[in-house]
Amino acid sequence: MTSTGFRVTSDGPVATVTLDRPAQRNAQTPQMWLELAAVGRELSGDTRVVVLKGEGPSFSAGLDRNAIPAALGEMSALTPDDAASRIAEYQAAFDWLRRPDLISVAAVHGHAIGAGFQLALACDFRVAAEDASFAMAEITLGLVPDLGGTRRLLELVGYARALELCVTGRRVLAHEALALGLANVVVPVTELAAATDDLVAAVLAGNRDAVVEIKALLASAALRTFGEQERFEREAQVRRIRDLAGLGE
Repeated sequence: MTSTGFRVTSDGPVATVTLDRPAQRNAQTPQMWLELAAVGRELSGDTRVVVLKGEGPSFSAGLDRNAIPAALGEMSALTPDDAASRIAEYQAAFDWLRRPDLISVAAVHGHAIGAGFQLALACDFRVAAEDASFAMAEITLGLVPDLGGTRRLLELVGYARALELCVTGRRVLAHEALALGLANVVVPVTELAAATDDLVAAVLAGNRDAVVEIKALLASAALRTFGEQERFEREAQVRRIRDLAGLGE
């Protein structure tokens, strides 16, 4: 599948989304977001892992600056409710990467700026090349991150560091990203594809239903009390034991 600015390929249980505007450092557009949201709806039920990567020198340099004036003009002409609804449509391009039935992996090299950073943050794992740099650059336009990145950033690095990165827009290089918990691993640029493949293989080696249950357990654990989380663990484990015993529901 080829779309506006990206292409999608499938190999068994792995779907790969490759941002494909290398001359623009894979800068994103609102139309890309609408079409990327559709990818999540149309994925095969056999898909277990989604890999996000960028063609050319960068993962994604963010929102295409050539599209910004028209996008802001269009949004400002809408009522507040309609503008919020439009943003919700764009957020859907990122939301599906957090689905419990999928594990998503961002293979990041070069720039991951603004919307590019938020796309990487939407994924469960980030494998970073040594030349990767991350920045929440919306502040430089007088805007806020609005594609789901603030929640994940807070979860990964804590309030003070998340606030610093958002209000300063400073760039975080690969090894600092690893130290902060933004990246799972940092490898030489030439080893990015192999390291990503290794992580995907490790995920696929696990029982699919157990992986789904574990992701669901961890995704909302911070919102629950210990007692509530223990109850969710008990219920998930009983489902796994019964399933492994062939008892199903």
